[in-house]
Amino acid sequence: MTTPAPATAFGPGLREALGAPGLAMAATFLAFGAAVQEAGLSPGWALLACWGIYGMPGQLVLVQAATIGWPGGVGAAVMGAVAVNARFLPMAVSLTPVLAARERSRLLPAVPFIAVTPWAAAMRALPAVDRPARLTWFLGFGLTSWVVAGSASLTGFHVAGLLGTEARAALLFVNPLYYALLLAADLDRPAPRRAVLCGAAATSLALVLPASMALLAAGIAGGTAAFLLGRRHGAR
Repeated sequence: MTTPAPATAFGPGLREALGAPGLAMAATFLAFGAAVQEAGLSPGWALLACWGIYGMPGQLVLVQAATIGWPGGVGAAVMGAVAVNARFLPMAVSLTPVLAARERSRLLPAVPFIAVTPWAAAMRALPAVDRPARLTWFLGFGLTSWVVAGSASLTGFHVAGLLGTEARAALLFVNPLYYALLLAADLDRPAPRRAVLCGAAATSLALVLPASMALLAAGIAGGTAAFLLGRRHGAR
């Protein structure tokens, strides 16, 4: 990959977002827009949830809560959305040094675009980009992904009648599948390999824990194990 100058790095980030990452996001948010329409909510609600939360699990929590009449109140639904999107915090922590901004305040424009797809793309691409150009590249990728997600949500809302239940369910898994393929492509590297293996081993917790906490517990256990193994390997 070429290393663009800071002033021209926005374009390469934009073009990268319009490739496979954009297709995966469009498919997933198309299904989200259809789910919003099925729940009897407005297209404006779909766009606001998409751009305001920008994380599919949190968005689906709000759709589910709205569908069944906000049990426990709006505050409980919002807290649920925040909890399932808590993964954005470690993403931001790991991405901050890669973006290499001398002043942390310069990173604020990038904050709304930290989600699974932009984060994964940035962690793969930015090491090959000149350090002064990295933030501009990420903004190009993130803003483009954001627009793609919103456009796909509105499209999904208006074509919901053309999508069956099975089709919507399949589309929701396109973006996670894309992310899984990215991890699979990096299995020759120690860190991704540890993450995949520890995560796979931790899924056994789902067999013994209540469904309400099984996935969260498996993620914490698998991620912690991979982190500790990585520190031990580094100490050697």
